[in-house]
Amino acid sequence: MTDPFLSDFLAAGVDADEVPELAALNTARPLLDAFITLFRGTEAEVLMRLLVLREIGREADAPRWAPEALRARFTYLDAVKFETVLKRLRDNGLLAIGEDGHYALSDTGRNAVAAIAMLLRFGEEEDAELGFLTAQLAGLQAVGSITPEALGHLLSKLNDLTWHFEEAIASGSEFRILDARRRLSANGRWLDRGTDILNKLLADPEVDFDIARIAQRIGLAQSRLARVDASFQRALNKIEAQRVTLGGSGISSSDVAAWLRGLDSALIAGLAIDAFAAVPELPLLAGGHELLDRAEAMLEGESTATESHTGLPPPDAEASDVALQAEDLRLLEHFTHRLDALPAPQPLHHVIAGGGFAPASYRLSLLALLADGAEAGPEEGPVGSFMRLPVDVEFGDTLTPVGADEIAAITLGEVRPRHSSPRAGADHSTFAEPAAMAAVESTPDAPPQQPAV
Repeated sequence: MTDPFLSDFLAAGVDADEVPELAALNTARPLLDAFITLFRGTEAEVLMRLLVLREIGREADAPRWAPEALRARFTYLDAVKFETVLKRLRDNGLLAIGEDGHYALSDTGRNAVAAIAMLLRFGEEEDAELGFLTAQLAGLQAVGSITPEALGHLLSKLNDLTWHFEEAIASGSEFRILDARRRLSANGRWLDRGTDILNKLLADPEVDFDIARIAQRIGLAQSRLARVDASFQRALNKIEAQRVTLGGSGISSSDVAAWLRGLDSALIAGLAIDAFAAVPELPLLAGGHELLDRAEAMLEGESTATESHTGLPPPDAEASDVALQAEDLRLLEHFTHRLDALPAPQPLHHVIAGGGFAPASYRLSLLALLADGAEAGPEEGPVGSFMRLPVDVEFGDTLTPVGADEIAAITLGEVRPRHSSPRAGADHSTFAEPAAMAAVESTPDAPPQQPAV
């Protein structure tokens, strides 16, 4: 049944049955009503209900209580108030009363007492939440009812711890870092226990996909926490390098800060009396020798004012006879004149040979520029003049032996002025496509040289 009061919290036109997130809570209304009964009212009323419920549930051998036995057990409580507490617990289903008039915990009441007892147990430790969540997961895993929601709570707690530790490191405070490090050490066994749970979950081939996904994210969060101890140590090392020792006393600035942290505000305010001034004082910081030197200068009539020259030094004169480094293009210019004066078609190896393997390779690489055409070259300069030459180059697909001028073999080809016609019967390729296949092979005894590009 939908609670009519829920409509007061929902937006206009929205029914509680249309909100799936409320379905699980509506199903658990009996358990929720039990906790509402326990925690509604003043703090004194809540403490009295918890006290009575826990003491009734503490008796395991004889879980049923006669009214006289209950009154004898709680003689330190007011009789009227005690009867009021029993009636409230009984009316809300936390206590059950049998036909013989004996009291006993109901199933809902026992579950509530067990949950509160577990929370109180972990409340004695430094980090109760992580221990409680890990123990809860271990119990759910033991009965095979672990849920993605339970894993999500643990993941959220681990991410919160990571954020807390990173904030402590970023603060640069030695005391915050030490507190965070102690907190990490106190949670070490829960992190190890969580790792065991994750290993068992991920080892199951039939584990639910959502559970496996959250379990992997928990593993990554635990890995970050495992590495944060090294970050603590690095931060502490930096602080140690900046620590100041007060004279030869062996007392450091950290010792003074720790002592001040142990004092209350009134004592610290008392220490500050006469130690601070509303207006800063400017005492003369000069010793006897400094005063004597100044007095002697004044008696001798020397001016103590010294003018410091703050102007920039004059600029250095730049050397005008420095010649800029220019690229050596003499070989290119000489090769351009040779091709421009070419009277008739010539074999490729006759055109590029001369001077050894390196100059020949350089000339052969220059011939590849002619494939781009005159439009691709610069308008002025030796390169532009070379690319505008009226020369065509044809390459074959075989090598012809040369055996001279450090050249063992070269691609068969021909360099031809454009006013000349191709040789009859020549089986040559066009220039544009196979030009990249042109090659020069050096002789075995030629010294290794690099083409001058």
